[in-house]
Amino acid sequence: MMTALLACTPVLSPRAADTPFQVVEASVDDIHAAMKAGKITARQLVQMYLDRIEALDKKGPTINSVISINPAALAEADRLDAAYKASGFTGPLHGIPILVKDEVDAAGMATTLGTVVFKDYKPTRDAFPVAQLRKQGAIILGKTTLSEYAAGDTYGSLFGATRNPYALDRTAGGSSGGSGAALAANLSTLAVGEETSSSIRRPAAWGALVSARPTPGLVSRSGMWDGYPSPTAQMGPMARSVRDLALMLDGMVGYDPEDPVSALGVGKYSGSYTQYLNKDALKGARIGVLQEPIGTQSDPTLADYKKVDVVFQKAVGELKAAGAMVVDPIIIPDLKVLLAKASRDPETADKALHVYLGRNPNSQFKSHEDIGKSPVMNKSIPSTKADPWMKPPEKTDQAKWAAYLQAREQLTFTIAKVMADNKLDAIVLKTVEHQPNLIKEGMNPPYKPTRGLISLNTFLVYSSVITVPAGFDSDGIPVGMTFFGLAYSEPTLFKLAYAYEQATHHRVPPKSTPALKGH
Repeated sequence: MMTALLACTPVLSPRAADTPFQVVEASVDDIHAAMKAGKITARQLVQMYLDRIEALDKKGPTINSVISINPAALAEADRLDAAYKASGFTGPLHGIPILVKDEVDAAGMATTLGTVVFKDYKPTRDAFPVAQLRKQGAIILGKTTLSEYAAGDTYGSLFGATRNPYALDRTAGGSSGGSGAALAANLSTLAVGEETSSSIRRPAAWGALVSARPTPGLVSRSGMWDGYPSPTAQMGPMARSVRDLALMLDGMVGYDPEDPVSALGVGKYSGSYTQYLNKDALKGARIGVLQEPIGTQSDPTLADYKKVDVVFQKAVGELKAAGAMVVDPIIIPDLKVLLAKASRDPETADKALHVYLGRNPNSQFKSHEDIGKSPVMNKSIPSTKADPWMKPPEKTDQAKWAAYLQAREQLTFTIAKVMADNKLDAIVLKTVEHQPNLIKEGMNPPYKPTRGLISLNTFLVYSSVITVPAGFDSDGIPVGMTFFGLAYSEPTLFKLAYAYEQATHHRVPPKSTPALKGH
């Protein structure tokens, strides 16, 4: 399933070959080259990240992105160091520390969902993709913050609020904000996120990161809150470079009988996604530009929308400079009308809850009602998060749900036709159309929601996106650009995203979390 030589062979960068190892901005290839050169061990690497977490996440700027540390992380590093000494790398992610959003199970650690209600919820098994990553040699370093119950911005009764390393008074985004903030601050090499609406792409954009929300079917959701039988919520990789993103997605894909949706991915993946990385891929590529504002409560008259737009228009110019044939703008008929028909299916969500809780034989919760009876439910942030749990599970409005399914099908066909008529390889759009909120606005009544969140890909469900850094606005806040494609178009998106990244190199680490002395 994996092209071992391609995925395992580190690319020797000048930095890794000629200078002492520096953990800040270190890639998988940098780390593996340093290991081969005898400059770093897995244990030393883990300790460097632990030191950074203590100095910068818990102290200093107090990014507050890590909920818990894997107590076995150093022991696992020792095991991998011994294996390397005996026979070399154990897999393409040998010794690579990964942080996991704390709605995804990792055996030996609690899955807290960012809430005091689940503080002591301890699963007995890994989520399927976590087990896959371990098989590739990865070390699960710890669990990251998220919006309480994985819905909204990164505030939770268990930890408070996570800061954006580029603007400490602003949110890191949600709901995968902890994974995004930790990666931006160089607290791990890679991270696992999850997206139901814009929960991977938003923190990636605001953290100058790359991320993917893979097409459902490629990555199993067993062992993840809000998974099967709903197809929408999807785990995905987050990284600081497109190559690292490809290596991580390699380690997550695979068929899992526990998640029947993953059967759709069989035959859709072969070798390694790194085989598609081509710095010249934009030359002659046809890219459609979606200029129409489609984010939640987006307002083009507001100053922060305009600041984001300036960066995006420059990014479109960079696509042209890299040789792309840009169709600007593309028009998707009835786009907003169809998006407005989005609806929820709470009955299926309740079934997914039972599947998730049933996977853990030691679960103190068996149902929605059990969760609602928690004596600390009223501590939720914001307090309104407790309301749905205090009531019986909602019933699905079948008429609205049917209208959404019809709209989803129509929009899927419409976008496919627009791409076919214009001979497009992909569509690009703003990842988020506004700047991140101030934390004080999200933590206090009336709990101002973030503007400009785009859920086009999750509305459609079966589509693919990769987000890349597009630069910084006039306030120094990162802006992201999303490459959008139809279902299972990841190979094409990796080509284009990598070519754009290599042409621009917009990723710059935040000044709030510099290198530690000796690291």
